[in-house]
Amino acid sequence: MVPPPDPSQCPSHHDPYTLTLSILLCTGLVISYLPQHYRIISTGTSEGLSPWFLLLGATSSASGMLNLLILQWPLFQCCRVVSGGQCAESLLRFVQVGLQWLLFSIILALYIIYFPRTPRMRPLALQGQPQLDYGATRGNAVDAETPSPATVGEFRKLREQNDREWRTAKGVAWAVCLHLTLLTTLTFVLLDKLPTTVPPQKPLRLLATFCGLSATALAVCQYAPQIVKTANAGLVGALSIGTMLIQVPGSIVFCISIMLGENTDWTSWMPYAVTGLMQACLLIICLFWKKRQRWLGIDDFGNPLPSSVPEHANGERAPLLNGNN
Repeated sequence: MVPPPDPSQCPSHHDPYTLTLSILLCTGLVISYLPQHYRIISTGTSEGLSPWFLLLGATSSASGMLNLLILQWPLFQCCRVVSGGQCAESLLRFVQVGLQWLLFSIILALYIIYFPRTPRMRPLALQGQPQLDYGATRGNAVDAETPSPATVGEFRKLREQNDREWRTAKGVAWAVCLHLTLLTTLTFVLLDKLPTTVPPQKPLRLLATFCGLSATALAVCQYAPQIVKTANAGLVGALSIGTMLIQVPGSIVFCISIMLGENTDWTSWMPYAVTGLMQACLLIICLFWKKRQRWLGIDDFGNPLPSSVPEHANGERAPLLNGNN
């Protein structure tokens, strides 16, 4: 059994400001993710989410969590010789990162659970847009009862596309589990075999750097497919604007908190800085589409809003009504 560390080498000072900041960040994290979780559950669909966005996000957050686990492993060992309060305070940064990974992984789980197995046609107002896979048709009753060959062919294409995305979703779930299992196993094997030092032994330093850099690279790639999917769809879909409104400014405070923590370096906070920047780009696109949806009189999935008339339709109908008089 590894002997306990020297208490003199463990942090013993109390920083109330940093403690308060970390607690507020953990609370803010939960609050920021709840709208996204609730949105998927309440609408009963994860339509609009990119499986690649979830794959890259889950692996990026897992890599960032393991980076901090390796660098702060001496603090975990110090919990054997310090009080419970000192232990909890010293590990709050890891709790932040671990909580962020957990909450994002819940989105991935909800994506699989609420994946739409039956594709839906988009409204006619959006037929000129790419990726015809959102909303419901606004056709009249006759069209609904006797669909045209073009409509049948389009629905068949949508079903094939939906089946491909479902297979991708299942592959993403397996890839995330495999990545987490392999990287976590390697981390704990090295932590068990090598002595605990500050800084860590070279193999652990290399692994921590790899985790940090890969988390940053994955964060850059994470938002690219979701940004492209949302931009092409012309709809917000299952994305939660409320979550992004909280997380974009919160990412700045999150990075500062990690910087102030003990046994951290730039590889620990860089992934979250990049994530905040990319998420800000996605938020801008969603706000633009939200305004456009209101103009067209449709909801986030392209369905006509009940008892609503698109703003542009009033101007188009007025001459027709006047001409009939």
